[in-house]
Amino acid sequence: MEAKILVVDDEKEIADLIELYLSNEAYEVHKFYNGREVLSYLECETPDLAILDVMLPDMSGFSICQKIRETQNFPIIMLTAKDEEIDKITGLTLGADDYITKPFRPLELIARVKAQLRRFTKYNNLPAQEADPDTISISGLTINKRDHTCTLNEKPLALTPTEFSILWSLCKNRGEVVSSDRLFFDVWGEKYYSSNNNTIMVHIRHLREKMNDSSEKPKYIKTVWGVGYKIE
Repeated sequence: MEAKILVVDDEKEIADLIELYLSNEAYEVHKFYNGREVLSYLECETPDLAILDVMLPDMSGFSICQKIRETQNFPIIMLTAKDEEIDKITGLTLGADDYITKPFRPLELIARVKAQLRRFTKYNNLPAQEADPDTISISGLTINKRDHTCTLNEKPLALTPTEFSILWSLCKNRGEVVSSDRLFFDVWGEKYYSSNNNTIMVHIRHLREKMNDSSEKPKYIKTVWGVGYKIE
């Protein structure tokens, strides 16, 4: 069964364009133009990925993203009308996995959708018989790549696919500094540019908040300034 994609944009032309390209890739598209209908939909349905416009007539895409992250970890791509850093940081902080700025190239959006779905499927739906346990434990932190679970002092951490990918990359290279460009390629599969640094920083900050870790005196994720990050 093909993935179900939730598309939310109050500009009908844009929503229809996204639907056309997704349908051409055989995805099942569920399209809405306002937040109220989306929240009703999410009460009884769980998509495999959501594409959320930031600006909606009745509520912001940020509010919908925050609501989703209370219970769900499927990937979220935010659409921003302007190339403003604050919108990107806000979305990532609230749990979005990626963002794309309008106007956008439809094929780029499709590529990002496919990348997020690959990551989500890899870490959530991999059959047990096709994978090794792949478990790493570090000072009370336990992360399992096969079933995409993570606990800290036996308490589960609700991580987005992107957060999980970052933490897994750091854990599998524990004791070593993982450079920003290597970390970005591990997680996003793309070449790193200096403009991507804020993206990594926001996700690291979000991880620290969930782990109750400190950037000044970190127990787990240490920043090596000008180089990258590492877990001792």
